[in-house]
Amino acid sequence: MSFSLDQLRNGKIFNVTFVQLNGNIRNITARLGVKKHLKNKGLSHDPVSKGNLTVYSLSDEGYRTVKIGNILRIKCNGEVYSVS
Repeated sequence: MSFSLDQLRNGKIFNVTFVQLNGNIRNITARLGVKKHLKNKGLSHDPVSKGNLTVYSLSDEGYRTVKIGNILRIKCNGEVYSVS
């Protein structure tokens, strides 16, 4: 089954497992499109065009940037998508 970032739109909660820049593996529960804690207008660029995914971490209550190339697994709507 193929996966598209569009499946995460509409405020769906999902889990993402990825490799951080320091080499640690991290798992966070997140959402896209959260605007509650934004200051000013938000980002001045499109993070996806730069290979990043900006998510709102529900446990940390803050925005996090995940390198799309470092994503190992995404779980959304009961489906697990592994990146190999």
